[in-house]
Amino acid sequence: MGCEDSNTLEYSKTLGVSTTPIPGFLRVDLTVHGDNRGWFKENWQRAKMVELGVPDFGPVQNNISFNDEAGVTRGIHAEPWDKFISVATGRVFGAWVDLREGPSFGAVYTCEIDPSVAVYVPRGVGNAYQTLEPNTAYSYLVNAHWSPKAEYTFLNLADETVAIDWPIPLDHAILSDKDKLHPRMAEVTPFPTGKQRVLVTGSNGQLGRELMKQLPAAGFEVTGAGHVDLDITDAAAVQAFDWSGINIIVNAGAWTDVDGAETDEGRKKAWACNAVGPANLARVANQYGLTLVHISTDYVFDGTQSPHSEDEALSPLGVYGQSKAAGDMAVTSATRHYLVRTSWVIGDGNNFVRTMAGLAARGISPKVVNDQIGRLTFTEDLAAGIIHLLSTKPDYGTYNLTNEGEAMSWADVAKLVFTGTGHDATQVTGISSAEYFAGKVAAPRPLNSCLDLTKLEATGWLPKPTIQRLHQYLKA
Repeated sequence: MGCEDSNTLEYSKTLGVSTTPIPGFLRVDLTVHGDNRGWFKENWQRAKMVELGVPDFGPVQNNISFNDEAGVTRGIHAEPWDKFISVATGRVFGAWVDLREGPSFGAVYTCEIDPSVAVYVPRGVGNAYQTLEPNTAYSYLVNAHWSPKAEYTFLNLADETVAIDWPIPLDHAILSDKDKLHPRMAEVTPFPTGKQRVLVTGSNGQLGRELMKQLPAAGFEVTGAGHVDLDITDAAAVQAFDWSGINIIVNAGAWTDVDGAETDEGRKKAWACNAVGPANLARVANQYGLTLVHISTDYVFDGTQSPHSEDEALSPLGVYGQSKAAGDMAVTSATRHYLVRTSWVIGDGNNFVRTMAGLAARGISPKVVNDQIGRLTFTEDLAAGIIHLLSTKPDYGTYNLTNEGEAMSWADVAKLVFTGTGHDATQVTGISSAEYFAGKVAAPRPLNSCLDLTKLEATGWLPKPTIQRLHQYLKA
């Protein structure tokens, strides 16, 4: 299927975007303004074109192909990046074949391109171009830097199954020796549709380790980055990082020493990790069209509302909460973001449940605060909930994510841990926060950390009950 050819450049067409038989491949009609001096056009206009449906694909390189003669024919090449193709001078006949694995494999679209027509070509769709006039130049924006390591998929220009009707027969056209040797369709290995590629920052933490385990099992390609691999607080390092192979960032790193954040040194580290780092990631997410997932906390609230909804005004009490709130605000500047707000995280590492189990095992009777209430969040479910958002792609924005169940105090949790490990729950003594922190340098804490899960559950994901997960965790 193709569009009608025309030798006359059409001026003042309305900018428009239309679909084609190849999924994701778009034809763009451009507005060209002309008079006796020549013509002018907006070749790529991000705001207008994105509004009409062209993906905001984040081009990073602009290439121009100049051809002296009519009949120069190149292709059919499927590259591992997206492209926006347009003509500067002359005319070309374009032919595209879907070489991606899947039901549309082999679908064909042909179209003549002059300065008033452009096309958006998704990665994995094979492209070929034949110049129809001498001195033809066409340009293409791509969203990955060219690399000699890039893997292409090829199809022979003369393949009988796609049967492209070349305006200039191939035996009269100008072809490279390499293009003549490309395989027929029966020999083509389909271009892999590609797993989403995820970078997990803070990959050595409790949640990071769980994400590194669950993401590959859910069909994602995942790369972990600890502080040594990528210092997100360093804007220059974040900009210099190679983002060309990444689709999604999950920022699981944070400064979580709540009391330490109240010290002179800790305050600087908390703000760098929790506010500056997310701002740097939001900047590159917008720059390269990436999805940013950021983990937030109940500490951005003062604990006076119950439960806390996603749209509640931020009201942090201490430095830690203030730095996380600043990070939240920075993350919302990313066009594609999921801000996941959670509380009382328990996973593979040092945490409250492990501490209580250790005290029980050593016969120590702890005093635990009984006026701070909330819900535990097990990293198994936190990671699964994040993957649910990435897989089902509900509207971008903020989502609360904890385990389900009745709110409990820290003392209640401690008693369940003692009971679950075969010890006497009466060994746990509940005391007020004021009593517990008397005489200590400590950050203020929200007394109510319960998060409203209605929005998340409306997407079709139901977190497991807290009690069930706690029992499983203690057995493991």
